[in-house]
Amino acid sequence: MTVLPTTIAPTTTPSTATPAAARIDAVRRFNRAYTRRIGLLQSGMVGTAFSLTEARVLYEIGRAPGTTATAIAGALGLDHGYLSRILKRFEKAGLVARNPSPADARRSLLTLDRAGETAFATLDHRSAAQVATLLAPLAEADQQRLVEAMDTVESLLASEPPASPALVLRPHRAGDMGFVLASHGASYAAERGWGPAFEALVADIVATFLRNFEAERERCWIAERDGVPVGSVFLVDGGGGVAKLRLLLVLPQARGLGLGRRLVDECVRFARDCGYRKVSLWTQSILDEARGLYAAAGFTLVRQEPHCTFGHDLLGETWELDLGAPAEAAPPPSMRR
Repeated sequence: MTVLPTTIAPTTTPSTATPAAARIDAVRRFNRAYTRRIGLLQSGMVGTAFSLTEARVLYEIGRAPGTTATAIAGALGLDHGYLSRILKRFEKAGLVARNPSPADARRSLLTLDRAGETAFATLDHRSAAQVATLLAPLAEADQQRLVEAMDTVESLLASEPPASPALVLRPHRAGDMGFVLASHGASYAAERGWGPAFEALVADIVATFLRNFEAERERCWIAERDGVPVGSVFLVDGGGGVAKLRLLLVLPQARGLGLGRRLVDECVRFARDCGYRKVSLWTQSILDEARGLYAAAGFTLVRQEPHCTFGHDLLGETWELDLGAPAEAAPPPSMRR
């Protein structure tokens, strides 16, 4: 008689696993951890009698009243027969109603009955509370990191290419200068090791801008990506027909989208429309990406001076863009979005 082994040896060991196998294991490990963490292994969603699939079907109808079974099956990747059985149970329980489409009587439009609206509200409220509890132990910065990581997972696994992120340039408003100071201080400390001296310089520039702001000839633009601030730039009056471009910054999560170029171009356009004869800026020789943006916009390097302002030996650079003769009575442009 042949005795079968009681265990099956893995086909690979950690030392022999291929990179592809390691990636597969990592994704499966994440799936196990995440499904356990949010309670998907329990018998009902967020303490209700609904399974995960039933809750998602109810959510689709509650989110888009008048939807169809075909649309739900496509959105959730469900078998039509399986979905039909769920909908029949919902109808029998008084959760969902079917009504003929005015455009095509052969099609049924799905809506929630009163009991369905109550169930939907309960699921929605409890799900939101569950996520709030999940996020509560994390610092705000870690919560943002988590959201950005989830966005990355969603976009990489999307069946269709993700839509281009909504990038908007808007004028500054109350509270924005806190973002400018914090984002500059944190970004340059992390990426360049520049400490309090640099942050103090940014604070001085911001304070001077607020004290002396001339709305007709100066601007601060805040760049937002899907409603979240991700960049900034200032154009201020330097006197003698010269405008100064200051505090250009694009945060890492918004780089590679052409935002830096848009911010520089907006400064140049505004300066030209306001009748400035020149735009000047001060940067550092090690900031290659910013220098590339300035060169592409037509700025030329006119002066270099070594300094140790931020606790590091640096080579400061002055760049200038000649705009020609001042325009006659050029009206200040309205803020473009």
